[in-house]
Amino acid sequence: MRTDTIDPGRMTARMELERPVDTPDGQGGISRAFVSAGALWTLIEPRVALITERAGEKIEHLEHDVWIRHRTDVSVGMRFRKGARLLAILSAFDPDESRRYLVCRCRETLR
Repeated sequence: MRTDTIDPGRMTARMELERPVDTPDGQGGISRAFVSAGALWTLIEPRVALITERAGEKIEHLEHDVWIRHRTDVSVGMRFRKGARLLAILSAFDPDESRRYLVCRCRETLR
């Protein structure tokens, strides 16, 4: 994937990167919360819309590619927050291995 044509000025969406923090719930399970890992300027590119059904209820998912400046602390299980929107990170990769950008494939669930 060519990144020499990506204009960093297109990164106009301000999003919060959040990481999960698990704490024991006292009954053998965990309670998961998310804490901020920093605010970022991003480029959000919609990829695909999916509709699934669970227990007779339709659930819509949107998948996006979220472009950010390269950083080493992004991993699967983290998420982006933009207001009330939550985008779970499914994968993260350096598109041309130049350490300039990171592309995060994300899923947003709509109800």
